Amino acid sequence: MKISMIVAYGKNWEIGLNNQMLWHISEDFKNFKAITSGHHILMGRKTFESIGKPLPNRTSLVLSRGEFEQEGVYTFNQIQKALDFARANGEEELFVIGGANIYETMFDYVDKMYLSEVDFDGEADAFLKEIDFSSWDLVEQKEYEEIKEGDKVKSPAWKFKVWVKKD
Repeated sequence: MKISMIVAYGKNWEIGLNNQMLWHISEDFKNFKAITSGHHILMGRKTFESIGKPLPNRTSLVLSRGEFEQEGVYTFNQIQKALDFARANGEEELFVIGGANIYETMFDYVDKMYLSEVDFDGEADAFLKEIDFSSWDLVEQKEYEEIKEGDKVKSPAWKFKVWVKKD
C-alpha cells in the first residue's frame, strides 16, 4: 500500500489558524476531492472536527489519543492499527490529510506527496514541518493565477506539485 500526503501550505509552511484553513481555493478543493475519492483518508481528531463529518466516497480513519467516536468514522489510537485496517480493506493508496502533528508523525511513512503551495504569507498557528526535497522527484506541476473579484482576492495564486520519494 502506498502512503501519500496531501496538503496545502503557505510561503512560511502555514497550514491553519484556530483549526481552520487559511484560504478558500475552489480549484484546490476539487483537486483534493478528485485525488482522494474512493480512498482511505487518515487524519487527526482535530482535523476531523474542523471538517465536521465524514467526507463522501472516502473511508475516514481518525487518530486520537483519547476516546473518540463518530458515526461513519474508524478511530485508532495507534498508527499501525490504522495502516493495518486500510491494508486489510484492500487500500492501494492511503492519504494523510492532516493536521500538523499527523503530517509530522506520518512523514517517514510517506511515498508520495500532493502539495499545494499557496501564495500566502499571514497569521497561522499550525505549520507543516519544512520539507527537504533532496530525496524526492518532482513528477507533476501546475501553476494557477490569482483570481480577483473587484478589488478582493477570491483565490490566491498557487502551485500544485506531485513529488515521489526517490528509490
